[in-house]
Amino acid sequence: MRDRRAAEVQGRAGERWAAWYLRLKGWRILDRRVRTRAGEVDLVARRGSIVAFVEVKARGDAAALDLAIDERRLRRVAAAAEMLMPRYAQPGDDVRIDVVLVARGVPVRHIENAWIG
Repeated sequence: MRDRRAAEVQGRAGERWAAWYLRLKGWRILDRRVRTRAGEVDLVARRGSIVAFVEVKARGDAAALDLAIDERRLRRVAAAAEMLMPRYAQPGDDVRIDVVLVARGVPVRHIENAWIG
């Protein structure tokens, strides 16, 4: 139980860092931790006509980041994003799945268009 709680705290901190980072890059955060039947989207962000459904992964060190994202997780985020598009995207918007990786001691890494399905 303690490990799960620590992971939750680390995840929420990672989401705050990711939101801060995206805002510095000109993104507006539309929503956080949006749940659907298909899964959860950590952040929904907009910059101009691009709407990004963002999966955030926070790890204690950089080495663990390489294993943080897999196809199954991205497929679940894409399914949730598809359900959420009517709420956040407007006709003509470009919609994509991004990933933000956060770890202590390394720069935040933003992977644009992480899922092309």
